[in-house]
Amino acid sequence: MRNFKPTTLALLTSSAILAAGSVQADREDWPDNFTVGTASQGGTYFVYGSGWANFIADELDISGGGEVTGGPTQNLALVHNGDAAFGLTTMGPAADAVSGKSPLAPGLEMDNVCAMFPMYETPFSITVLSDSGIESISDIPDGARIGFGPSASTSDTYFPAMLEELGVNFERRNGGWSDLGGQLQDGLLDVIAFAAGIPIPAVSQLEVQTDVNIIEFNEDELETVMNAFPVAEFSIPASTYETLEEDARAVSMWNFAIAGCDLPEDFVYEVTKATMENNDRMMSVHRSAATTIPENIKHNTVLPFHPGAARWYEENGYEIDEDMIK
Repeated sequence: MRNFKPTTLALLTSSAILAAGSVQADREDWPDNFTVGTASQGGTYFVYGSGWANFIADELDISGGGEVTGGPTQNLALVHNGDAAFGLTTMGPAADAVSGKSPLAPGLEMDNVCAMFPMYETPFSITVLSDSGIESISDIPDGARIGFGPSASTSDTYFPAMLEELGVNFERRNGGWSDLGGQLQDGLLDVIAFAAGIPIPAVSQLEVQTDVNIIEFNEDELETVMNAFPVAEFSIPASTYETLEEDARAVSMWNFAIAGCDLPEDFVYEVTKATMENNDRMMSVHRSAATTIPENIKHNTVLPFHPGAARWYEENGYEIDEDMIK
């Protein structure tokens, strides 16, 4: 056993107390708990957001959890207003929110929303029952009953406009993904137009219970949609669903986790650090977290980064322009 002189032991004890006090002081302005705005049950946002919230709560020893919401557009408003510390959103609704074009608050520039870390790309995909006879977008009949997810969600904001651009006439329906999946199976809907990280839990559940078709965009449809909306080409890997025999063409939009810009810098730094340094743990939450890595911060060109998040990136060699930090 190593022996210490009394004076040495006193110094070590004093240092330990000071260090502990320093850590405690750093947490003095932290919130007692936190909420993460996700989306409806049955969608990737809910699974990803709730799992991530539980991970952060355990990692930082603070109470926190996911909350069912209307999705990206509502999450921006919740975070801006301080009703949720964190939220999940996509770049399209984020661009609308900061420019005062959010459908939930027209004219209000949401300037208390900061980016924290990249999540994954959201593919826009279409699912129908196999016995519907629908095998392409052009097969969708006039007046088809199409479920677009929760009202004001990314899917509900962009997918109807995309399909209109492609000449599809439809009846618009809203609801949670699990509920819409049940309606499709019961014949109350003809089509579900999903915008969610893959694999989408509701689609995976559907294909266990019945035969479905996952409809892809053809090349002309891809070009038309990409020219009209802030999306990029995406390929849904065949391994995503049992139904797919080969990769399916789609379009996508990037997702980011957001934080209130007024949250303590040290708090957001530790949250970002835990997330970015534990990708294996994030992958256990949802496999779409394979792209929840710092290299993908480049896909945020809309929201300023929270200073706490920016500090972690810069300490680890990832550059962020000064004008992109709050």
